[in-house]
Amino acid sequence: MDKKEALEQIKAGKDEEDNDYFSLADADEKLKADKEVVLAAVKQTGNVLEYADEKLKADKEVVLAAVKQNGFALQYADKKFKKDKEVVLAAVKHGEALSYADKKFKKDKEVVLAAVKENGLALQYADKKFKKDKEVVLAAVKQYGGALKHAADKLKKDKEVVLAAVKENGFDLRHANKKLKSDKKFILEAIKQTGEVLKYADEKLKKDKEVVLKAVKEYGGALEHAADKLKADKEIVLAAVKQDDWALKFADDNLKNDPDILAIVNKK
Repeated sequence: MDKKEALEQIKAGKDEEDNDYFSLADADEKLKADKEVVLAAVKQTGNVLEYADEKLKADKEVVLAAVKQNGFALQYADKKFKKDKEVVLAAVKHGEALSYADKKFKKDKEVVLAAVKENGLALQYADKKFKKDKEVVLAAVKQYGGALKHAADKLKKDKEVVLAAVKENGFDLRHANKKLKSDKKFILEAIKQTGEVLKYADEKLKKDKEVVLKAVKEYGGALEHAADKLKADKEIVLAAVKQDDWALKFADDNLKNDPDILAIVNKK
């Protein structure tokens, strides 16, 4: 394949199965060393930087184009670019690319904030001081609730941080401090974000009718995590199936044929 044909294939883009028509991996060494070809290829699929000639992995224009398309391409760039703030900032817009950056950038708040705002899980690669930094952790959990797992213990006790995490994903209450999971006032506030939090609430709160009722009104499926006595409570089950008739499967057997409950289910 000559250069003209390679450029035409790159321009053609991807086939119906989302595969590139042009494969830099399968190209000959001459094409892998051709800046115009490689630049066009990485603009389309950044990670093909892996197959470029070493001199082009050390070319800033090529590397910037690659990481702007896919931050993970940073792992294939010459090591000098892992210390280049412009390149790293462009790469971490893809979040977890922070893992490939020089360690000095894992201590750089501007870089870390840029990373976690794009992918909260990048928090795991940040310097430990940022796992204690409320601004950074809040940005991370707002993007991805599961980032709470990587926060310092003191922030797993912080109501604002944990509420932000459960708003993004209710199941991430599991990473919160145990005291918050048993704090009724906090759990009632968290339920306003999603009833899913009932799954990870303290067992005593799964027996609390007020808590369970609010949870199933917000998310019928929360009935699954209620105490057995409340699965047999008609008011609770009615509220759950009104929100989602699928919740009936979690009700006590004695209520599954209740005419009032079935009337709601059959109406949906």
